[in-house]
Amino acid sequence: MIKPHGSEQLNPLYVADEAKRAALLEEAQTLPSLLLNSAAAANAVMLGAGYFTPLNGYMNLADAKSVANSLKTTDGLFWPVPVVNITNDISAIEGASRIALRDPNVEGNPVLAVMNVDAIEDVTVEELIAMAVEIFGTDDAEHPGVATFTGLGKYVLSGAIEVLNYSYFAADFPDTFRTAVEIRNEIADRGWEKVVAFQTRNPMHRAHEELCRMAQEDLNTDGILVHMLLGKLKKGDIPADVRDDCIRKMVDVYFPENTVMVTGYGFDMLYAGPREAVLHALFRQNCGCTHFIVGRDHAGVGDYYGGFDAQTIFDEKVPAGALDIEIYRADHTAYSKKLNKVIMMKDAPDHAKEDFILLSGTKVRQLLGDGIAPPPEFSRPEVAEILMNYYRSTQ
Repeated sequence: MIKPHGSEQLNPLYVADEAKRAALLEEAQTLPSLLLNSAAAANAVMLGAGYFTPLNGYMNLADAKSVANSLKTTDGLFWPVPVVNITNDISAIEGASRIALRDPNVEGNPVLAVMNVDAIEDVTVEELIAMAVEIFGTDDAEHPGVATFTGLGKYVLSGAIEVLNYSYFAADFPDTFRTAVEIRNEIADRGWEKVVAFQTRNPMHRAHEELCRMAQEDLNTDGILVHMLLGKLKKGDIPADVRDDCIRKMVDVYFPENTVMVTGYGFDMLYAGPREAVLHALFRQNCGCTHFIVGRDHAGVGDYYGGFDAQTIFDEKVPAGALDIEIYRADHTAYSKKLNKVIMMKDAPDHAKEDFILLSGTKVRQLLGDGIAPPPEFSRPEVAEILMNYYRSTQ
């Protein structure tokens, strides 16, 4: 199986030994504690689950700046996005060398992890903005990723962590949330050698379905990992439980048995476009995937990125050999009425370039909200029914 990034084996920071975890939870009650923001909590979950192998914890300011500027830590590890714990208030932990990290996303704020504090460093808004420009390609405060990152706080806490639970993800999505360790094990159990991963934060329409099928056929892979983000999104995006239902229905009805794994991971969307595409590829390598689909405007938002910037970054900023996973580059994919099938637009013959069924997200939401299913060439009727029920429930 493909090796994890930067290591011979996965480095999950979750404490699996029950006795040790119980002892750490008991110790945590005696430690100064910090209430994390959602971004830092999501980073802890990803570290715990092994997705961020080989990292041992949160980056310091020098590493965060180095990653933002050059896609590598100060010691040369290739990494596309800073993994940080930034906060506004250190009054409860100042001077402490060991602290409990509390979960902001679960009622009662239980302990999520225990941290050895290597450093607490001041960071200015100007420094955060400078990093945001590198990560997101803009300093526009209207960009949801920029707004989140530059508003995280004014202190950077760095150090190794031991993760004690997976926040709300394991409890709310028991059939879907999986760690990198669990995905690797299931890939091995299924006997898959070549696996292509598909990232989604949305329900999958026909073009997404066919794109997965195209990639599997073109690459001759044994299986597809449909890997959905389960964390926080921007306002207006479909909730994770609804997306989960839609994707499972599509896979159950339209894919052969033992060709698709439907799983999810506990992370908040960054909307970092090209940089996030590289991060997505990196942690899919840690999952055991050999290939990763990067489509048009991958992980984008608004018009901040060019349609294929998330593909060209792998040529322009990812050094040869930095990642072992291979990229499957996809064009805009849609249903051609003349050809009577879903194809990539770049592959359309001249006589079939103007007859694609294309619907904007706004138009689709309007149809679904009015109880009207989009054309079956755009969305499977079983999926449309789930979405119509959701939109009706919000009215």
